[in-house]
Amino acid sequence: MSDGTAPRPALALFDFDGTLTTSESFPAFLRMVVPKPRLRWGGLLVLPLVLGYRLRLLSGNTARAAILRIAARGLDAGLVAAAGAAYVREVVPSTLRPDMLARLRWHRDRGDAVVVVSGTFDICIAAWCEVEGVALLASMLEQRDGRLTGRYAGAQCAGDEKVRRIRAAYDLSAFARIHAYGDTVEDLSMLALADEAVYRGRPLPQRSCVASGNA
Repeated sequence: MSDGTAPRPALALFDFDGTLTTSESFPAFLRMVVPKPRLRWGGLLVLPLVLGYRLRLLSGNTARAAILRIAARGLDAGLVAAAGAAYVREVVPSTLRPDMLARLRWHRDRGDAVVVVSGTFDICIAAWCEVEGVALLASMLEQRDGRLTGRYAGAQCAGDEKVRRIRAAYDLSAFARIHAYGDTVEDLSMLALADEAVYRGRPLPQRSCVASGNA
């Protein structure tokens, strides 16, 4: 017999770039908003950063922050926001993975709390998340007097910061089960919260419930 207590919902956490999509938003979006002359000379400046990241000499956070300073400093914040809306409209649909989109909608339609937790700029995917009816925790761009400063507003939503954001926004003990989906090492901390974790499309070994607070 039921004791009258409502069943606890599940929580589903999705990385965006490379998990829900086939491509990375960071370089694609910057190419949309950065003036062509800056793209040319800036490309030469960021090349060592890109190589350092690919050779694992620089962390993703360090490389992205340095590239952002070169690419975005001084850009008109209103024009960048408009480009973000265009990115959602014109680019995101063609990059989505059908299987992962179906999985997100499956969680949503059965009543799970669904959250996209992404290092992508919020202006690139906020409108998409709103249409899909899911929550968003993402990186943000700092602006001052209507111009981008070339810095992130707060920490990048990657690695351990994903976990900090999730725990700040949700009481994990309120969920019967936690599911998480990711595709890079920057998602592993988030995946460690989950009872059921999927990495690059494959299930990871069952995680300890203690890690998620579901003792």
